[in-house]
Amino acid sequence: MPPKGRNPNPSGLGRAIINKKSKDARIARETGLYTTDIDSTSRLQSITQERDLDEFLNTATLAGTQFTAERRNVKILSVASSAQQNPYLLTEEEERSTLKKQSENKQRLRVPRRPPWTKGMTTAQLDRQEKDAFLEWRRGLAELQERDKFLLTPFERNIEVWRQLWRVLERSHLVVQIVDARNPLRFRCEDLEAYVQDVEGAEGEAGTGKGKRRSLLLINKADLLTAKQRKLWADYFDAQGVQYAFFSAANAAALQEARREAEDTAARAEEAAAAAAAAPASASSQADGYRRDSLDSPYAEEGSADESSVDDEIHPESPDESSEDESESGSFLPLEDGPEAQDPRTKVLSVLELEELFIKSAPDLSTFTDSSGQHPTKLVVGLVGYPNVGKSSTINALLGEKKVSVSSTPGKTKHFQTIHLSSSLVLCDCPGLVFPQFATTKADLVCDGVLPIDQMREHTGPTALVVKRIPKEVLEATYGLSIRTKSMEDGGDGKITASDLLVAYAIARGFMRSGQGNPDEARAARYILKDYVNAKLLYCHPPPGIPEDEFNADTRRIALKRAIGKKRAPTTRVTKNADTFVAPAGTPASALVTTQGNKSRKLDQEFFANNAYVSARPITQGVKGQGQEFSRARIYPHQNMVADDGTPLSGRRARIAAVLAAAGGEIQPGKKHHKKMKRVKQRSGKGYDD
Repeated sequence: MPPKGRNPNPSGLGRAIINKKSKDARIARETGLYTTDIDSTSRLQSITQERDLDEFLNTATLAGTQFTAERRNVKILSVASSAQQNPYLLTEEEERSTLKKQSENKQRLRVPRRPPWTKGMTTAQLDRQEKDAFLEWRRGLAELQERDKFLLTPFERNIEVWRQLWRVLERSHLVVQIVDARNPLRFRCEDLEAYVQDVEGAEGEAGTGKGKRRSLLLINKADLLTAKQRKLWADYFDAQGVQYAFFSAANAAALQEARREAEDTAARAEEAAAAAAAAPASASSQADGYRRDSLDSPYAEEGSADESSVDDEIHPESPDESSEDESESGSFLPLEDGPEAQDPRTKVLSVLELEELFIKSAPDLSTFTDSSGQHPTKLVVGLVGYPNVGKSSTINALLGEKKVSVSSTPGKTKHFQTIHLSSSLVLCDCPGLVFPQFATTKADLVCDGVLPIDQMREHTGPTALVVKRIPKEVLEATYGLSIRTKSMEDGGDGKITASDLLVAYAIARGFMRSGQGNPDEARAARYILKDYVNAKLLYCHPPPGIPEDEFNADTRRIALKRAIGKKRAPTTRVTKNADTFVAPAGTPASALVTTQGNKSRKLDQEFFANNAYVSARPITQGVKGQGQEFSRARIYPHQNMVADDGTPLSGRRARIAAVLAAAGGEIQPGKKHHKKMKRVKQRSGKGYDD
């Protein structure tokens, strides 16, 4: 059969798509025009990072204007980076000056306000007014970034998400701002508290009165703080005049789960007792049917004894119930002693205490009046905050069962949700918003959990922050690693770096890249950063004016105590006799890590060892011979009278040399002829050389 020739008239869907793409690309190259596609399904998609072109196009679409693109206007920026300083982080001096500059311009950061509106406005007028106000807000932040060179958080750029916040604030009577206890100042937006006071009336309509709503700062994940740390934060917020409360949604959920398991166990015990009590009763009724005269039989006494034993099994459940009642307001926090633990301000509230605090902190509902002139009958509590601070988890803890979808990925909640907690209390969950705030680096936002780790493009900066905040001994104890640092002669300073941690973690877990088999540092960084965000590697930011090491001293001591007896992970994947093998840190030579490199230490050990191949002898080490010495000629008798290092032979080797000399240097042929060289598997261990 002849081969199938080429189709002279190609057609089809695939060919049409390819032609369309090539045509659009050619038009874009020739004209330099760009277009934006409007997708109705992505209106509520959270947008925190944009490329420069996307940001420009979205701004033009928001303003409803056209533009002309200027092509081939390219400017290349080159930044010289130091070998010891991560280019994605700031030095200590730069960080101090940046924080000082940010504190002086803190009042310039604002939350986008909804412009004043009335019910007589049309939908188009209201939409145009909101877009104009939002565009003006975007221009103000762009001025901060471009003219004043401020670095801002990747704040929310989608107006539809901000509209969800506006609706939550207008519906709520009490606005609860939830923050992470490990870094409350990062997640607290001060301007949001001012905006709550600016929202007017019961529905937000202009001219209905301001200053009616109240704010509350809920410090979630407070179980990660010690009583001493909570007291320091309580002193700080009291000095600022902020109403606050400590809460732990994880502890509340665990307590409720334990209570449900206890109730299920008690219910199963009651069912088993009822079944055991019914079995003797049915047996006795059958016996009465067959024999009337067996009422005084010993079986009836056994049945009564069983019933009494069952009653004895049921009655001891009352102490459990009393213990549950006693633990109603408790939590799974470790018992802490000292004056800090006795301070009522540092108490981690339970679910019931939090509900009472909501009712106590709420304004008087009689001051709110709707369009029909009626007062609201239910208190509406709005929950607002950054992504992944635990808003939905707090609602689930208040409800006692899972009602709101929870995810570790920032931006899980897309729409505001209204949940009726009781007949007089309603919760309103707002989507997670990244508010505009000053930031030092994007690595800080990744470590705080604001930016998704799975979408991270650069991992050295966040990992360097983790290494800076968590001591080496805590990292080694938590993961069971032996982290090798570079000395001065190896180009380091004796301190642990991000690369040192990532290489050690990747080798210990077996994370290797395809190809040459080098450690996969990017994959290791994602695991370590997720452990940091999930508090496996715990670091808590102190209030202003308190040293970081002093604030985290107790936390580090607890982490070391928990890791006692943990199994150590392997430090290398090469053989012991390889050229690049490095002894583990447990050897006595590890005491010289900071002053002497691995290569120098190995050279000194082999130089002064007896009969070493690096000793003061005319013999060198081979590279391809796996640490073996070069062979020398042994054809003539006098070449066999001395060893490789030139010393005279003695003993058995001397007798063999004498026999060879007497035979004139000729060796009689043996049984084996043309013996091939033995092939040895090569294991150089290249790739882990320091």
